[in-house]
Amino acid sequence: MVRVAMLGVVGVLLAQQLKSLRSEFAVYLCLGVSLLIFLSLTEQLALIMDTLQAIQDSLPLNVAYLQTLMKIIGITYIAEFASDLCKDAGYQTIAGQIQIFGKLTVLAVSMPILSALLEAIQVFLGG
Repeated sequence: MVRVAMLGVVGVLLAQQLKSLRSEFAVYLCLGVSLLIFLSLTEQLALIMDTLQAIQDSLPLNVAYLQTLMKIIGITYIAEFASDLCKDAGYQTIAGQIQIFGKLTVLAVSMPILSALLEAIQVFLGG
């Protein structure tokens, strides 16, 4: 965590210096630092995937539920990442549209789980 925090702080300081010279280079630097931080997440993602696999092996869960959970996490991260980059570049309107699209995509991906939940409630209530 300290390594990633330092990378972020150094990236911001360099971007601030570049912003006064050429603002587009500051955006490119922020994109590069963000991608490096994302690549640092691969270790944590592997740990999360292993933990979810262990949960799936120990409990009788439908594989589709865990796959949907991972899709939702991915959609959320990508939408937030793209939105923040657009905000940093000064395009708040596009950032807002990306956030809305991400939220609607999460809702669409989660519909099968919601349907299964409602069916289980209906069976439980005896109807």
